[in-house]
Amino acid sequence: MRGFLRRALAAVLCCLMWLPASAETAAPEDTEPPVPEVSAASGILVHAESGTVLWEKDAHTPMLIASTTKLMTALVVLEHCNLDETVEILWDDVQVEGSAMYLRPGETYTVEELLYGLLLASGNDAALALARHTAGSVEDFAVLMNETARKLDMTESRFQNPHGLDAENHHASAGDLAKLMCAAMENPDFARICGTHAETVHGVTYVNHNKLLTTCDGVVAGKTGYTIAAGRSLVTCCEREGMRLVCVTLSAPDDWNDHAALYDWAYGVYTDDPAPFAAYRLEIPVLSGVSEAVEAAPREYPRLLREKSAELCLQAQAPRFVYAPVEAGSYAGTVTLLADGTALGDAELEFRDTVDLDPALAAWRFLPAAGMSQRLLLA
Repeated sequence: MRGFLRRALAAVLCCLMWLPASAETAAPEDTEPPVPEVSAASGILVHAESGTVLWEKDAHTPMLIASTTKLMTALVVLEHCNLDETVEILWDDVQVEGSAMYLRPGETYTVEELLYGLLLASGNDAALALARHTAGSVEDFAVLMNETARKLDMTESRFQNPHGLDAENHHASAGDLAKLMCAAMENPDFARICGTHAETVHGVTYVNHNKLLTTCDGVVAGKTGYTIAAGRSLVTCCEREGMRLVCVTLSAPDDWNDHAALYDWAYGVYTDDPAPFAAYRLEIPVLSGVSEAVEAAPREYPRLLREKSAELCLQAQAPRFVYAPVEAGSYAGTVTLLADGTALGDAELEFRDTVDLDPALAAWRFLPAAGMSQRLLLA
């Protein structure tokens, strides 16, 4: 009985502090790196999971975006076509200036092969062939591009062609391109192709123009772009320690270094490590059961963005006690992660074990519905 009362008191308090074993309880020293200076006229850095903006510079001004347009082209194609569909190259497909995968009229490629040429070699010819195959014409494909933009809430963008050559009514903001890249990276085929360093198609090896794939720790995908009017544009995605970030720079003479510096800064300051949830356990007293208590723990471990220097607290809302029987995996409450006193998000708690009704008590137990009403009593 004494052990039961002690556990009941602990459950009523129900606000537990979580700190990594190596952390100090005193306020950490201010050692955060400064935000880097960048060459870009416009740019943004976002946490892909939540869309939280970590850094931005004139990120909502529509600008020329050159071949970063092909991110939208690839996403639209993947939404409407199968990778193994065949595409016969027409003369009109190769009558385009700029970068190319050097297609020949009369040759046949799969959609997947053309996507490699589109995203690795930035082939304008591949863009035209894919647009025609997908929608019948460049004009109709642009309609699909703008429909997808609306679905992604890209309100500062307008697409007129699939390759990104300068056009009067063709533009996007850095913020919108970040939304586009976050959505595209959720497509496994896009992520695989866009993150490929080199691929051989019809005997020709195409090397990804995104050199950050091999020079910047964690960069897993991206797309370059350049025209004289647009300048250098770059969209990349980076993952370190499980945290995914997306960076966009437009009109950036030193874009490679801009992205590398922004990633190094952000990963030094922020984390979304789910370890606080993974380590959390709560013991809840059980009445009328074969066991006196049952353990509750989070069902899933959300990745919640926060500064590494923040003081963390996990605060649970759970029953003060439960009546047997208790079923493993059933709902046990919620636990909220707070950083410096601000709630970041919740995880559902579940019971980790099954606790059967004590046979010796079953004869006089009279509470209805297996004690479910008691489970709604929150501390």
